[in-house]
Amino acid sequence: MNIAPSPQKGPAKRPKAQEKGKRPAKPLPPAPFFAPKNTTSAGPEIPSSSPAFATPAHPLRPFHAPAPAKAAVLPIILPPATLRPLAFRTFTKKHNLTLTSSALQELATFIGRHCGSGWREEGLAEKVLEEVSRGWKSRNGGVIVDGGSAELKDILKNLEGNMAGGKIISGPRAGTLSRQNSLLLDSSEDHSKTRLGLRPAAGSASALLSREDSQATSFGVSGMNLDDPDNGAGVKRRTSSVRDPRRWLRVVGAFDQPRFSYNASKKHFEKVAAKPSLLPPPSRKTEAFRNRLAVVHQRLMRNELFQSSSVHTSAPSHRLTPVANLLGRHGSTHMLLGMLIILPTGNLAISDFTGTIALDLSHAVMIPADSAWFTPGMIVLVDGVYEEEEESAGKGLGGTSGVGGLIGGRFQGLFIGQPPCEKRKVTLGTGNGEDSGMVGGGFGWIDFLGVGSERAVGGKMRRLEGRLLRQHQLLADGGGGEGAAGRGRVVILGEVNLDQPRSLQALRKVLGLYAHDGEGSSPMTFVVTGNFTANAAMASGSNKGGSIEYKEAFDGLAGALADFPGLLTTATFVFVPGDNDGWVSAFSGGAAVPLPRKGIPELFTSRVRRVFASANSEAGLSGGQGGEAVWTTNPSRLSLFGPNHEIVLFRDDISARLRRASVRLKSGNQNQSRERAGGDQDVTMSGAVPPRNEDAMDVDEDPPSAEDKEGGEEEEVPYDIKAARKLVKTLLDQGYLAPFRQSARPVHWDYTTPMYLYPLPTAMVLMDTTAPPFCVTYEACHVMNPGSILVSGRKGVARWIEYEVGRVGKVRECTF
Repeated sequence: MNIAPSPQKGPAKRPKAQEKGKRPAKPLPPAPFFAPKNTTSAGPEIPSSSPAFATPAHPLRPFHAPAPAKAAVLPIILPPATLRPLAFRTFTKKHNLTLTSSALQELATFIGRHCGSGWREEGLAEKVLEEVSRGWKSRNGGVIVDGGSAELKDILKNLEGNMAGGKIISGPRAGTLSRQNSLLLDSSEDHSKTRLGLRPAAGSASALLSREDSQATSFGVSGMNLDDPDNGAGVKRRTSSVRDPRRWLRVVGAFDQPRFSYNASKKHFEKVAAKPSLLPPPSRKTEAFRNRLAVVHQRLMRNELFQSSSVHTSAPSHRLTPVANLLGRHGSTHMLLGMLIILPTGNLAISDFTGTIALDLSHAVMIPADSAWFTPGMIVLVDGVYEEEEESAGKGLGGTSGVGGLIGGRFQGLFIGQPPCEKRKVTLGTGNGEDSGMVGGGFGWIDFLGVGSERAVGGKMRRLEGRLLRQHQLLADGGGGEGAAGRGRVVILGEVNLDQPRSLQALRKVLGLYAHDGEGSSPMTFVVTGNFTANAAMASGSNKGGSIEYKEAFDGLAGALADFPGLLTTATFVFVPGDNDGWVSAFSGGAAVPLPRKGIPELFTSRVRRVFASANSEAGLSGGQGGEAVWTTNPSRLSLFGPNHEIVLFRDDISARLRRASVRLKSGNQNQSRERAGGDQDVTMSGAVPPRNEDAMDVDEDPPSAEDKEGGEEEEVPYDIKAARKLVKTLLDQGYLAPFRQSARPVHWDYTTPMYLYPLPTAMVLMDTTAPPFCVTYEACHVMNPGSILVSGRKGVARWIEYEVGRVGKVRECTF
């Protein structure tokens, strides 16, 4: 039976000999339909490499490595309660982290889905928890791990792509994981960028760190804008520049600082997710005041004097009473913590989270005597007696109960004081709280400035500082001792009025003194502060108040700086504006403007920038190696070696504003003020404010000799030193740069974070021309005020402050 050939395409037609019944010489290949399956091509054929030959009969086929068999994981439902003990050991005991219930639920769901039944026997869950905890700490997520945070979701997402059979893959195929360094986020072609930051190449700044220290890039070190060295002749030069401590200096503007708010329920700081605005809704104003009171309240509750007596039996214990709890307790003694406000009737009142009550301070005594200022807008401690509305109605101090949260009656204040301050090491949890009067944990994992947290990079940065800054100090000392010049100096120039020729002469003289320092021993930073014009720029009707004259003033500054090219190439000049500078003075006329305020516009400072660029170009420096001019905000901060050194720069005549708005209190002896009507000294305000606060002040004067101390006679303290101590104690105890009413010193509601002094900085530059120049140390915070560069009443004398980082500042003078 003949079968017709298939109509589909096949090989060539059969020869005629077969059609006539003749046997062919060769067996023909079978039709494609009948071809054996093992003869078909399994993949694309590789043609011959020679064009003169055809494809071979048995073509080479590409070799495909068999894909590794992926172990199948049977998902299970893992209850969070079952995972809780293991999570507690990993997160809390090992990494000092706290898991919320939502985070525990997320982790239980993730482990049950990807680890299956082997989560306990094979130890898969422990490895996952370890990686998650490391990833959370490397991202500065805080002490509390929240399940709804984007950081945790991102960590789990990266971890999911690097798991096979419930195990975490390590090695080249891991993609984003490393067994040694947890999560790696950058897998680009540039191998210098790895694990949450920069892996420095040889010769870069971060390469000075050891292998252990290189993890500091994960916590903010990579944000210091350090360039990797290139190959060639520039490697040696750039390596030497990286070893300069100035390369680890960063100017943090007020609008670049991370925004935090204190969560009273979680007792922790949280990042503000809402977008800031200069015109926010009115509710932001209430939140700003509540957050400020909450920060002071939690700081006070961490003080051992406000802990329960069962914990500290030897120290007196004090209890705060909410304002709302005063009702029905006529004649009883209480201690209140709240904000001083002014009622619509013009009387003083104190307000807290629960309500407001009228305050009578006619008989109140300050504790310690004459140690601080008290103005409306400050948060204060008041100890006194509550009087019901019937008793105080005749004195005109009572208010309508319930209106605006006002409690009926009045509070008769007997003692008033500032809430005690807290040292920086206690706030960050890096020091021993026994010698500072504080108990409880700290906020070391919070990155307040965006340069890395204390717990993450503090120790590593201190080791780096010891290798760089201390080395420069030893080279500069040269056997000269502590007084020798060093690279870690900051020269602080007070108010420099550029429209006055004598100010420019004084500036030239000061810069000339430092221009003769040797290489590697010149100051690394010059801080120049406004007001840069004596009158408000562009606000007066005279010929001296226009924008053209304001521009010419900075052109004169550029001419003065051009005479010192050596300083322009080795130092960072930081310019802090005042209230008379543009643009805000155009509509304020020199009055108080909202804080924080932006820097001076580049329109007026372009020539100064060109002077720096020209000096760096002539010296052959490029890529940010030379000096620079930074026109920063007011206030702003200098960060040196991450969180190790934080210097606050603030320009404001705050001393005169405190004198104008202060509350007049009864004057009396400090010893008499500590005695109460009942004679009970254990519940006085003197216990709430540590008596060592007044003695903790250190100034740049010679300390009293031992003979003077043994004589029993109290040394007469000069008025300038008293005024400096009073000003410094007020600001640092408040923990806020503008403790006034909004009408006296307005603050942008969405940008109150830069105004906080919590945690305390290591140093603070307070440029106040209405206060005497001083250098005072209070609670390990060194506060300096250079005043004006021209000494009032002394012709031809210039004054400034020279601050050695980590040491103390000195007020210096010279004639010109």
